[in-house]
Amino acid sequence: MIRILLIVVVVLALDVPFYDRITPTLFGIPFFYWYQMALVPVSSFLIWLVYRAEAGKEAGQ
Repeated sequence: MIRILLIVVVVLALDVPFYDRITPTLFGIPFFYWYQMALVPVSSFLIWLVYRAEAGKEAGQ
């Protein structure tokens, strides 16, 4: 069930029409760029969560 988070990562990255815009800006950086920069640590964290959950399952067996 936790693997659904991996689908979230893919959808967030591939849903280009969602973030293909300039506003809102963050410190003068258009949304298109800062969304992608923010997506890197968010995706990494979600992938890490799935990894830890799956590794915990294997260790428990």
